[in-house]
Amino acid sequence: MVETGGDTRTVDELLAAVPNTRRRDDARTVTDLMRQVTGVEPALWSGNIVGFGSLHYRYESGREGDTPVVGLAPRAQALTLYGVINADADDAAAEAELARLGPHTTGKGCLYLKDVGKVDLEVLRGMIRSAWSARAS
Repeated sequence: MVETGGDTRTVDELLAAVPNTRRRDDARTVTDLMRQVTGVEPALWSGNIVGFGSLHYRYESGREGDTPVVGLAPRAQALTLYGVINADADDAAAEAELARLGPHTTGKGCLYLKDVGKVDLEVLRGMIRSAWSARAS
């Protein structure tokens, strides 16, 4: 089940309302890229997250919920991508892939892009494809 938090806007309405032109254009570019890679239409999740697919999780504590398989959010400081990097990965291949991506930062399993025009979209496409293949059920 998609958690919309009572938000009745569409994904297009959310993206159109992003005040920063570059962030809005970047969000549209990555939304289109994720749509192409996943083959599914995006849904608006709570927290202004544009999500693709749904993944149910359950922690050992018993807490459980649903999250997009991959997604993005146009935040003020950067475009935030969810699910495209493996937060537990610490291998050379993952580091090399991130190095080829171009300017970015990471944190708490998120990938932050300040300017999508400066990243290699084919590398990003591959990251999305790998994440989708590994996490989508």
